[in-house]
Amino acid sequence: VIPSEIRQNLGIKEGEKFVVIGEDDTIILKKIAMPSFKNFDKLLKRTERFAKDKRLSEKIVEGAIKRARK
Repeated sequence: VIPSEIRQNLGIKEGEKFVVIGEDDTIILKKIAMPSFKNFDKLLKRTERFAKDKRLSEKIVEGAIKRARK
């Protein structure tokens, strides 16, 4: 639990996501920010071009996602 004073000072709201990195006796929390829709659209277009150039079908991509999630 992050103390309320620290949460308020950092503007941390309930349900926000963090990357947690731990080593030896140190823990680092890094807030994850969702990309803007503009950046997401750029990434999506690049990904679509890549898939088209490599002739990747939707079925191939779905299979790769399933394998990666295991």
